[in-house]
Amino acid sequence: MPRQNRVTPAGEIIAAAERGTFMGNRGVLHDEQGNIKRAWQLKRWLVCVLEFRGRKRTVMTPGRYTELFFLDEATALAAGHRPCAECRHKSYVAFRDAWKSGNPGIAGSQRPSADVIDQQLHLDRLTLNRLKRSFIATLRELPSGVFVKREGQGRQAFLLWGDCLLAWSPGDYRQLLPRPGYEKVLVLTPKSTVCAIQAGYVPQVHVSAGLM
Repeated sequence: MPRQNRVTPAGEIIAAAERGTFMGNRGVLHDEQGNIKRAWQLKRWLVCVLEFRGRKRTVMTPGRYTELFFLDEATALAAGHRPCAECRHKSYVAFRDAWKSGNPGIAGSQRPSADVIDQQLHLDRLTLNRLKRSFIATLRELPSGVFVKREGQGRQAFLLWGDCLLAWSPGDYRQLLPRPGYEKVLVLTPKSTVCAIQAGYVPQVHVSAGLM
Protein backbone atom coordinates (compact mmCIF):
# COMPACT_ATOMS: atom_id res chain seq x y z
CA MET A 1 0.00 0.00 0.00
CA PRO A 2 1.46 3.42 -0.93
CA ARG A 3 2.39 5.81 1.86
CA GLN A 4 0.58 9.09 2.39
CA ASN A 5 3.40 11.35 1.23
CA ARG A 6 2.45 12.70 -2.22
CA VAL A 7 1.47 16.38 -2.46
CA THR A 8 -1.19 17.84 -4.73
CA PRO A 9 -1.13 21.36 -6.23
CA ALA A 10 -3.63 22.32 -3.51
CA GLY A 11 -1.08 21.32 -0.87
CA GLU A 12 -2.94 18.23 0.31
CA ILE A 13 -0.93 15.15 1.30
CA ILE A 14 -2.33 12.01 -0.31
CA ALA A 15 -1.40 8.37 -0.84
CA ALA A 16 -0.36 7.54 -4.40
CA ALA A 17 1.76 4.82 -5.94
CA GLU A 18 3.81 7.13 -8.17
CA ARG A 19 7.12 8.30 -6.71
CA GLY A 20 7.33 11.81 -8.15
CA THR A 21 10.31 13.71 -9.53
CA PHE A 22 11.06 16.02 -6.57
CA MET A 23 11.14 15.60 -2.80
CA GLY A 24 10.50 18.15 -0.07
CA ASN A 25 9.52 18.68 3.53
CA ARG A 26 7.54 20.79 5.99
CA GLY A 27 8.99 19.30 9.17
CA VAL A 28 7.91 16.21 11.11
CA LEU A 29 4.34 15.38 10.09
CA HIS A 30 4.09 11.64 10.84
CA ASP A 31 3.89 9.51 13.98
CA GLU A 32 5.92 6.40 14.84
CA GLN A 33 3.63 4.27 12.67
CA GLY A 34 4.14 6.50 9.64
CA ASN A 35 0.68 8.07 9.77
CA ILE A 36 0.33 11.77 8.85
CA LYS A 37 -0.86 13.67 11.92
CA ARG A 38 -0.54 17.28 10.73
CA ALA A 39 -0.22 19.18 7.46
CA TRP A 40 2.88 21.15 8.44
CA GLN A 41 5.23 21.84 11.35
CA LEU A 42 7.58 24.53 10.05
CA LYS A 43 7.11 27.66 7.93
CA ARG A 44 10.06 26.58 5.78
CA TRP A 45 8.46 24.42 3.09
CA LEU A 46 11.15 23.14 0.72
CA VAL A 47 11.33 21.35 -2.61
CA CYS A 48 14.44 19.24 -3.02
CA VAL A 49 16.08 16.83 -5.45
CA LEU A 50 15.56 13.10 -4.99
CA GLU A 51 19.29 12.40 -4.64
CA PHE A 52 22.01 14.60 -3.19
CA ARG A 53 25.64 13.79 -2.43
CA GLY A 54 24.90 10.12 -1.83
CA ARG A 55 22.82 10.77 1.29
CA LYS A 56 20.50 7.94 2.26
CA ARG A 57 17.27 8.19 4.26
CA THR A 58 14.66 5.74 5.45
CA VAL A 59 11.32 7.25 4.51
CA MET A 60 9.22 8.35 7.50
CA THR A 61 11.81 7.51 10.16
CA PRO A 62 10.25 8.32 13.57
CA GLY A 63 11.26 11.79 14.77
CA ARG A 64 12.80 12.82 11.42
CA TYR A 65 11.26 15.15 8.88
CA THR A 66 8.57 13.68 6.65
CA GLU A 67 9.72 13.11 3.07
CA LEU A 68 7.10 14.51 0.69
CA PHE A 69 7.03 13.90 -3.05
CA PHE A 70 5.79 16.00 -6.00
CA LEU A 71 4.97 15.26 -9.61
CA ASP A 72 7.19 18.23 -10.57
CA GLU A 73 8.45 21.58 -9.33
CA ALA A 74 5.36 23.43 -10.60
CA THR A 75 3.23 21.23 -8.33
CA ALA A 76 5.49 21.92 -5.35
CA LEU A 77 5.42 25.68 -5.92
CA ALA A 78 1.62 25.63 -6.18
CA ALA A 79 1.43 23.77 -2.87
CA GLY A 80 3.47 26.55 -1.25
CA HIS A 81 7.04 25.20 -1.31
CA ARG A 82 10.17 26.92 -2.66
CA PRO A 83 13.57 25.61 -3.85
CA CYS A 84 15.96 24.32 -1.19
CA ALA A 85 19.00 26.55 -0.75
CA GLU A 86 21.32 23.55 -0.25
CA CYS A 87 20.49 20.77 -2.71
CA ARG A 88 18.98 23.16 -5.31
CA HIS A 89 21.15 26.19 -4.69
CA LYS A 90 21.18 27.46 -8.28
CA SER A 91 17.38 27.22 -8.48
CA TYR A 92 17.06 28.85 -5.06
CA VAL A 93 19.16 31.84 -6.14
CA ALA A 94 17.13 32.18 -9.36
CA PHE A 95 13.87 31.94 -7.41
CA ARG A 96 15.05 34.43 -4.78
CA ASP A 97 16.12 36.97 -7.38
CA ALA A 98 12.88 36.61 -9.36
CA TRP A 99 10.88 36.74 -6.12
CA LYS A 100 12.61 40.03 -5.25
CA SER A 101 11.88 41.50 -8.68
CA GLY A 102 8.29 40.35 -8.64
CA ASN A 103 7.56 41.44 -5.06
CA PRO A 104 9.34 44.80 -4.60
CA GLY A 105 6.91 45.96 -1.94
CA ILE A 106 7.77 42.96 0.23
CA ALA A 107 11.43 42.36 -0.58
CA GLY A 108 12.55 46.00 -0.52
CA SER A 109 15.88 46.97 -2.06
CA GLN A 110 17.91 44.10 -0.57
CA ARG A 111 17.99 40.48 -1.65
CA PRO A 112 15.38 38.80 0.56
CA SER A 113 16.57 36.20 3.04
CA ALA A 114 15.06 32.72 3.09
CA ASP A 115 13.22 33.74 6.28
CA VAL A 116 11.58 36.72 4.54
CA ILE A 117 10.44 34.55 1.64
CA ASP A 118 9.19 31.79 3.93
CA GLN A 119 7.26 34.22 6.10
CA GLN A 120 5.46 35.69 3.09
CA LEU A 121 4.80 32.29 1.55
CA HIS A 122 3.26 31.17 4.82
CA LEU A 123 0.85 34.10 4.65
CA ASP A 124 0.13 33.43 0.97
CA ARG A 125 -0.55 29.70 1.20
CA LEU A 126 -2.73 29.40 4.33
CA THR A 127 -5.75 31.20 5.74
CA LEU A 128 -6.10 31.93 9.47
CA ASN A 129 -7.95 28.63 9.89
CA ARG A 130 -5.15 26.78 8.09
CA LEU A 131 -7.00 26.16 4.84
CA LYS A 132 -5.44 26.59 1.41
CA ARG A 133 -5.42 30.28 0.45
CA SER A 134 -6.20 31.13 -3.16
CA PHE A 135 -7.21 34.16 -5.20
CA ILE A 136 -9.25 34.97 -8.30
CA ALA A 137 -7.67 36.03 -11.60
CA THR A 138 -8.34 35.74 -15.31
CA LEU A 139 -6.26 33.27 -17.29
CA ARG A 140 -4.81 36.02 -19.47
CA GLU A 141 -3.24 37.65 -16.38
CA LEU A 142 -1.31 34.54 -15.35
CA PRO A 143 2.07 33.18 -16.48
CA SER A 144 2.87 29.65 -17.58
CA GLY A 145 3.79 27.43 -14.65
CA VAL A 146 0.98 28.27 -12.21
CA PHE A 147 -1.90 26.06 -11.15
CA VAL A 148 -5.59 26.94 -11.17
CA LYS A 149 -9.01 25.44 -10.58
CA ARG A 150 -11.90 26.10 -12.95
CA GLU A 151 -15.55 26.61 -12.14
CA GLY A 152 -17.54 23.42 -12.60
CA GLN A 153 -14.43 21.19 -12.61
CA GLY A 154 -14.57 20.15 -8.96
CA ARG A 155 -11.20 19.46 -7.33
CA GLN A 156 -9.32 19.05 -10.61
CA ALA A 157 -6.21 21.25 -10.80
CA PHE A 158 -4.87 22.54 -14.12
CA LEU A 159 -1.37 23.71 -15.01
CA LEU A 160 -1.16 26.75 -17.27
CA TRP A 161 1.47 25.96 -19.87
CA GLY A 162 1.75 28.18 -22.91
CA ASP A 163 -1.61 28.41 -24.62
CA CYS A 164 -2.89 25.28 -22.88
CA LEU A 165 -4.36 23.96 -19.67
CA LEU A 166 -3.01 20.57 -18.54
CA ALA A 167 -5.07 18.42 -16.16
CA TRP A 168 -2.92 17.26 -13.21
CA SER A 169 -2.76 13.74 -11.83
CA PRO A 170 -0.29 12.18 -9.34
CA GLY A 171 1.63 10.47 -12.15
CA ASP A 172 1.40 12.80 -15.14
CA TYR A 173 -0.65 15.36 -17.04
CA ARG A 174 -3.59 13.59 -18.68
CA GLN A 175 -5.61 16.09 -20.64
CA LEU A 176 -4.77 19.11 -22.77
CA LEU A 177 -7.32 21.88 -23.19
CA PRO A 178 -7.18 25.29 -24.88
CA ARG A 179 -6.59 28.25 -22.56
CA PRO A 180 -9.53 30.72 -22.79
CA GLY A 181 -7.95 34.07 -21.98
CA TYR A 182 -10.77 35.84 -20.15
CA GLU A 183 -12.02 32.98 -18.00
CA LYS A 184 -11.89 33.68 -14.26
CA VAL A 185 -10.17 30.96 -12.24
CA LEU A 186 -9.13 30.16 -8.69
CA VAL A 187 -5.33 30.43 -8.50
CA LEU A 188 -3.66 27.80 -6.30
CA THR A 189 -0.04 28.96 -6.63
CA PRO A 190 0.74 31.50 -3.84
CA LYS A 191 0.52 35.08 -5.05
CA SER A 192 4.14 36.00 -4.31
CA THR A 193 5.31 32.89 -6.20
CA VAL A 194 3.09 33.85 -9.15
CA CYS A 195 4.85 37.22 -9.13
CA ALA A 196 8.24 35.48 -9.10
CA ILE A 197 7.22 33.38 -12.12
CA GLN A 198 5.98 36.50 -13.90
CA ALA A 199 9.38 38.06 -13.15
CA GLY A 200 11.20 35.24 -14.92
CA TYR A 201 11.44 32.12 -12.74
CA VAL A 202 10.58 29.04 -14.84
CA PRO A 203 9.35 26.01 -12.85
CA GLN A 204 10.43 22.56 -13.98
CA VAL A 205 7.46 20.51 -15.22
CA HIS A 206 6.92 16.80 -15.72
CA VAL A 207 8.01 15.35 -19.06
CA SER A 208 4.39 14.45 -19.88
CA ALA A 209 3.62 18.18 -20.30
CA GLY A 210 5.80 18.21 -23.41
CA LEU A 211 4.23 15.09 -24.89
CA MET A 212 0.72 16.47 -25.24
